[in-house]
Amino acid sequence: MAVIVAAAVLLVVGAGPFTRLVDRLADRTGMGETLAGIILIGAVTSLPGLITSLVGAANGDAEFAMNNALGGIAAQTVFIALADPSYRRANLEHAAASLPNLLAPVGLCIMLSVALVAGSGPPISILGVHPASLLIVGCYWYWLRLSRKVRSAPMWLVKQTRRTREDVPDPDSFDEDEPLAMMWAKFAALAVVVAVTGYAVGEAGLSLVDRTGMSSGLVGALVTGVVTSLPELVTVLYAIRIRALHLALGDIVGGNGFDVLFLSASDVAYREGPIYAEMDAKVVLFIGLGIGLNLLVAAGLIRRQESGIGFEGIALFAFYAAGVAMLVVLG
Repeated sequence: MAVIVAAAVLLVVGAGPFTRLVDRLADRTGMGETLAGIILIGAVTSLPGLITSLVGAANGDAEFAMNNALGGIAAQTVFIALADPSYRRANLEHAAASLPNLLAPVGLCIMLSVALVAGSGPPISILGVHPASLLIVGCYWYWLRLSRKVRSAPMWLVKQTRRTREDVPDPDSFDEDEPLAMMWAKFAALAVVVAVTGYAVGEAGLSLVDRTGMSSGLVGALVTGVVTSLPELVTVLYAIRIRALHLALGDIVGGNGFDVLFLSASDVAYREGPIYAEMDAKVVLFIGLGIGLNLLVAAGLIRRQESGIGFEGIALFAFYAAGVAMLVVLG
């Protein structure tokens, strides 16, 4: 348990400087906060969870590997509701509304649905990998491609209000004399540090299962899944602090999409057959919870309540609490 706590502290401490660096990269490269949050922060802050799931799958614990990924998705989605009160000027979904952010929960639900169908079907395997794993990767690639397209050439526009912050580069956020190559080198170094903690969390999580006799699905969803998601929470809060709202929301929705790829990676690492064939009620529960939570986020982005946490935010807490209670009963 001490290893898990130490890893959590490291992830929390490093998230702030990392967020500031990505915000500067988003402005310097013209990528925009939303795509930087989805691609850069979302992917890197998900690395601990990815490594943790791979460790579980390689050790033959399919339930731990899958619920670590799914538990992270659920926790990260609730972080949006946690972050809402920290930006007092407006509701986060209103202020950071954009087509890529709205598209993300839809793409995520499609990817989770693919995993659910794979778990309900026959245990197909081609060279030790279920075709659904490749389809999930394909869906993720198509989602990123579509996100870039709707940002550069939208077919309909988000209505701008006095409380909406546009996702446009801020020339004052970075030093033009700082070499871009150096900025990318710092980004890579921080990514490596974040990834290394994932291995420690994965081994510690499996050790916790062995020592306590707790369900590996319970540990994966509520312990390692939450710990490896802490960078997303700190990143979101820090991004809101520096008024990088699109970066904050893009981090969560992008990280969630990357987390679904844990299932594909775990399927490759799991050598006892297709990992989807090992789905039990706890895994199905958290897939359903992930779909429900992200559709609530999409509803919040469409409704765009101007201030307060809103019905969708309260519903996020209620859904997550109900899911955790049912998981404890099942475990």
